[in-house]
Amino acid sequence: MNAELARTFAAIQPPPTVVTDDERLRPFETDAFVSHRAVPMMAVLPDHAAQVGPVIAACASRGIPLVTRGAGTGISGGAIPHPEGVLLVMTKMRALVALDPLGRTATVEPGMRNLAVSEAAAPHGLFYAPDPSSQLVCSIGGNVAENSGGVHCLKYGFTLHNLLAVVAYDGEGERLEIGSLALDAPGYDLLTLITGSEGNLGVVTQVTVKLVPIPAATQTLLAAFSSVRAAAEAVGEIIGAGLIPAALEMMDRVVIEACERYMGLGFPRDAEALLLAEVDGGVEEADDALARVRSIIERNGGTGLRVAQDDRERAELWKSRKGAFTALATVRPDFYTIDGTIPRHKLPEVLDQVYAFAEEAGLLVGNVFHAGDGNIHPCIFYDASVPGELEKGEALGGRILELCIDVGGTITGEHGVGIEKLRQMCKQFRPAEIAAFHDVKRAFDPAGILNPGKAVPTLNRCSEWGGMHVRDGKLPRADIPRF
Repeated sequence: MNAELARTFAAIQPPPTVVTDDERLRPFETDAFVSHRAVPMMAVLPDHAAQVGPVIAACASRGIPLVTRGAGTGISGGAIPHPEGVLLVMTKMRALVALDPLGRTATVEPGMRNLAVSEAAAPHGLFYAPDPSSQLVCSIGGNVAENSGGVHCLKYGFTLHNLLAVVAYDGEGERLEIGSLALDAPGYDLLTLITGSEGNLGVVTQVTVKLVPIPAATQTLLAAFSSVRAAAEAVGEIIGAGLIPAALEMMDRVVIEACERYMGLGFPRDAEALLLAEVDGGVEEADDALARVRSIIERNGGTGLRVAQDDRERAELWKSRKGAFTALATVRPDFYTIDGTIPRHKLPEVLDQVYAFAEEAGLLVGNVFHAGDGNIHPCIFYDASVPGELEKGEALGGRILELCIDVGGTITGEHGVGIEKLRQMCKQFRPAEIAAFHDVKRAFDPAGILNPGKAVPTLNRCSEWGGMHVRDGKLPRADIPRF
């Protein structure tokens, strides 16, 4: 089968790159969710959109699983290969197709790096707003798959809010044009449906994004707090006052100390929390917003306020947030980051509970996250060389995600479900809702070959966990596969 399939791929014109030997396949065995690995049967690297449809069609006709991979920066396991499947790697498709400064749009291939879009738009006074911490390396196609956000998503929105159109191929290899360059598109909102679908509904080969003007003025402020709760309460008051900062980020003492060890930025080591706030707009607008944010922070006990005086100082302040996850490697041998979203007013109590859960588990947790939109990223530290520590860490992560559901939130804000959060999906959604997800997938992917086993659990998996009600020994939908 492998040799015959490889010949089929090689016959595509122009032929894509096909990788079959184990040594060259090894680099693709995982994404940033490194606790799980699998070597694919084969990898295909297209460099042209016309190659993608035939690759998918060949897999569909043979019932061979196909997983799409971008830059491999996802941290929920969404791009981990299927050991008996094909890995479709989109990194060679990284061209800027078109940039329209007057229409404020850019059309790009999926392998183009997030930051490269803003770099291309900058000479025109424009930028692409979604900016994940991995923006230097993550790809636009992966951003669409996960509906990625970033530190400025509070004001500018997630990937979905900055998209106009995509071209994608469904599970049979048929080309789909979704969305429109106009303000609206006829029919069902399929652009919203495919964004964040984690490669389950199609393979994206072209993306048209919105560009926004670079603000005339940007003000960045850093403040220290004597407790995480006090910083969280300041966040709630800032939003409650009707202010929408461009960014509102928080880190706790564990993260502060790691950043100081790694980068030496001069942060106060006695602070229990740091709050990084950024406002932008017109000069007077930004100055007024800064004054109001500063007043609220001081009223809530913020001290040691630092306001960036120029772009260099602003970059220094942001260096801590953008480099925080790298710095955390200095804390323990291993850590992994989870991703949940909660109502903003629940931040103080949820963070208190996260620390309590960590103490019960005997593990260290650090928090660095998008405080303004309630998107928390607890970092759970463990030592993989100690038997059982990884499993203990994963159990703690699951408990935190279930807490997010209990307070009215969700199990992901921007990292996706992948394989990491399948169990919690069974708590987040009712049986009928999960069945509906499978119905939607079948409409786009009748053979079920696209990223199988990711993002949406089977009903059988939910019943085994105990998160789904079984009546008379039967599951609600007998037609959904039980693998």
